Amino acid sequence: MPHYFGNRIRLREYRESDMEAMRKWVNDPEVTESLHDLFLSPHSYTTTESFKNEVMKPRDNIRSFVIAEKESEAYIGQIDLHIDWKNRIGTIGIVIGRKELFGQGYGEEAIRVLQAVAFDQLQLNRVQLEVLEPNERAYRCYIKCGFVEEGRQRQRVFRNGRYLDMIGLGLLREQYEQDERQQPYRKLAYWGTKQLE
Repeated sequence: MPHYFGNRIRLREYRESDMEAMRKWVNDPEVTESLHDLFLSPHSYTTTESFKNEVMKPRDNIRSFVIAEKESEAYIGQIDLHIDWKNRIGTIGIVIGRKELFGQGYGEEAIRVLQAVAFDQLQLNRVQLEVLEPNERAYRCYIKCGFVEEGRQRQRVFRNGRYLDMIGLGLLREQYEQDERQQPYRKLAYWGTKQLE
């Protein structure tokens, strides 16, 4: 699998050695509080291992990457793209697993690299994602990456004793192509190992 590079990160394949880093966050509520409901109950080693083994299998409609440090290739988090080939739509899921790196732009960089893959290499027309209402850090990141809020499902999720809205955001190819901040990352839109200059 090729690696895709940003300024500080690379998107690379999952490895057996990633298990230790993954186990550090899967049961940490500071990391998982805004993620899918499957993180509401404790994750056993076997559960994490099963997930890792699943994402390591080749699948036509999903591209799964580890977000890693550019030079050391050390694990930072995960990002994937679920693809609807008929309608040319990609849905992003992302987590930064290392709390000490929160708020430092690693998520933005990973998303921008994946946008280049989605639009320029895979020729998708739309990329979308969802975020829970109280996750302001993630929401700001997505807006900065060019996503537009398209609507919200009111009180869709019950979490910590209250109902929360789920916000849907989307980015169209035409918007992506006009975003000057995205242009440096477009050099990455090939199945190769080009690096950002």
